[in-house]
Amino acid sequence: MSAVTNETARQRREMRSAARFFAVQALFQMERGDQTLDKVLREFEDHRFGERFEDYEMVEADLGLFRRLVTDAVNWQARIDQLTDRALVAKWPIARIDPTLRALFRAAGAELVNSDTPPKRVIADFVTVAEAFFPEGREPKFVNAVLDHMARETKPEAF
Repeated sequence: MSAVTNETARQRREMRSAARFFAVQALFQMERGDQTLDKVLREFEDHRFGERFEDYEMVEADLGLFRRLVTDAVNWQARIDQLTDRALVAKWPIARIDPTLRALFRAAGAELVNSDTPPKRVIADFVTVAEAFFPEGREPKFVNAVLDHMARETKPEAF
């Protein structure tokens, strides 16, 4: 494989990872700010992707994946929340968990329910997203366990 091909593949992976990260942010923002799907999609596409700050620049994201994750999370929310509830312990239904984790489970659930992405890739990328939001906590391990349960229920043939 050539260096150009390796670089292109790496860039695609980074753009997909950024789309997952931004999808979690958008879903969180929709819940907390009571924003519509169209409004939050437009804001992220117009202002967040490639945004520049004093000391860094936001990565461009895979726009198609971002739109699909956020839209599917909204359209399939009841199914995804039920799937998440089954993966959580009985005393911690999805309504009681941290809103950032709730947004993450909805974005990941959307990809698990309605895409061809291998479940292990979805889990690995969303654990990385959890690490970005919770760098010092236990949440990434919790995310890994919940998403593993969700993936085994939605795509048992992949395990």
